[in-house]
Amino acid sequence: MTPNVQAALVNGAESAQAPPRSALHVIKPSSGADLAGAEQAAAAFLVALGVDLDTESLAATPARMARAYAEMFSPRPFDLTTFPNDAGYDEMIIARSIPVQSVCEHHLLPFVGVAHVGYLPGERILGLSKLARVVELFARRPQVQERLTQQVADWLHDQLAPGGVGVVVAAEHLCMTVRGVRAAGAHTVTSALHGQLRSDAASRAEFFSLIAAQDKARP
Repeated sequence: MTPNVQAALVNGAESAQAPPRSALHVIKPSSGADLAGAEQAAAAFLVALGVDLDTESLAATPARMARAYAEMFSPRPFDLTTFPNDAGYDEMIIARSIPVQSVCEHHLLPFVGVAHVGYLPGERILGLSKLARVVELFARRPQVQERLTQQVADWLHDQLAPGGVGVVVAAEHLCMTVRGVRAAGAHTVTSALHGQLRSDAASRAEFFSLIAAQDKARP
């Protein structure tokens, strides 16, 4: 088997893979998005809501909507690059404030925020930018925040075989702030923990303390 093993993600479920030894090529199978069909559907949707598309500024809106949603539902492929943990590093590795942009699957309105992702390394360490790539992998689809948080933690736990994984997501949901209750400024916080970060109280406290440290450092 070649070093680049393809892990095809179908309907949010990931194929089981052994911990990678070089680079795991992560792809999402092409959905074959029908942009022309999406444009027609967007036009029908807007007209049904009473929007007049016979103006210069709105004439191309259905096409823009189709392209925008296709982009929001399409994570970029990447190589999950790992390296030998030659130094035996066994302390927490955390990437804080990773941008999160996703779409609520109930109303198809965006939710945006940040993710804090950390792990206790085992035999392999992960290229730091790949933590952000994994967040995007699960965010770029119709989602709920709880599932997004759990999927990121589960996937890193399965692929890296680390001592522990912790993921915290804080996001503002437009389906909550611009409609319905209209609770502007409200943020939802979710967390998922694996391994030592779940079972050991001291490790768990250290993780939450480290992701909160940035807020204390701000003026």
